[in-house]
This record gives sequence, structure tokens and C-alpha cells, in this order.
Amino acid sequence: MPAKIVMISGACGTGKSSISRILSESSSCSLTVHMHTDDFYQYIRKGYTAPWLDESGDQNETVIEAAASSAAKFLEGGYEVYVDGVIGPWFLAPWTELARAGADIRYIVLRPDEQTTVSRAMTRPQRECFPLEIDTIKHMWHFFDGLGAYESNTVDTTGQTPAESAALIRRLLDEGAFRLL
Repeated sequence: MPAKIVMISGACGTGKSSISRILSESSSCSLTVHMHTDDFYQYIRKGYTAPWLDESGDQNETVIEAAASSAAKFLEGGYEVYVDGVIGPWFLAPWTELARAGADIRYIVLRPDEQTTVSRAMTRPQRECFPLEIDTIKHMWHFFDGLGAYESNTVDTTGQTPAESAALIRRLLDEGAFRLL
């Protein structure tokens, strides 16, 4: 199978990083990359704004465009790329451009129920650069509640381990699911 870019999105605490790691390490492709979009925010040394704040829009678009460019370069090199990050439909323009140019782009939104999301996010180790509060997590969860045209790109991971979710997603990917276009 030719390499593809698989975006694993959702609010904080949905399992993006764990599932992306499992999928990238278990891929049948001999070359894989797991890109963590949070890392791109950590590159900013001056002018950083927490990405969940209203005034972070321009910064967030720049970060997403940088991530898409990096993913495209890896894909060009033959790598299958797993991108994990908070990538809502409002950030899909650079990924859609790649798909229109012929890249196989998959878009998956992990959406366990709100209580599970909050519990997972609050029990994981907190990072200094992304300190999370319950209200922030709930706010982000609601961004992914009701995705209209992208509703079929969601996976409810409530009650599943990351390995169970990854196995389900792998099966659906192999069946051709989650194509962006």
C-alpha cells in the first residue's frame, strides 16, 4: 500500500498520542513517522499564546501549516505519517490541498464521551507548556461535538484501551475509511 498521512485529532485526553504511536509502530509500511503537533508550539520562543485562547488564531494556523508542510515532506520521502494534534475542521485547508494534489490523507477525530475525556486528560502528567484545566478540556471537547460533514470521521473510544482503539482504527483504515476527500 502506498504511504499516507493519517491525522488523529480530538480534544486533549482523547488518546491521540497513544493511538498514533501504536498505529505508527504497527504499520505495515517500512517507513513511518509520528508527528506530535504540540511540539510545533514548543518551538515558539517569543510571542507564544496558549492555543486554546481566542487570540491564538494566527499562531495556530501557522503551526498547522508548518505541520502539514512537514508531513508532506515526509510523505514525499516515502514515509507513512501519523499526525496527532488538535486539528479541527477549521484547520483542514492545508491538508485538503495535499489531498487535492493526490496525497492519501485520512482524518480521524477521537471522541470519547466528555467525562472520559476529562478524566483521561486530568490523570495524565501535566506539561509545563500546556497546563490543562477541567474547563479548558470541556471547552475543547465541545469543539468536536457535532462535526457536520466530518461526523463520519469520528471514533468513540469511550471504554476502550489505546490498543483496542488502534486495532479498530487500523481495520477501518485498511478498509479505506476516513479519507479527507
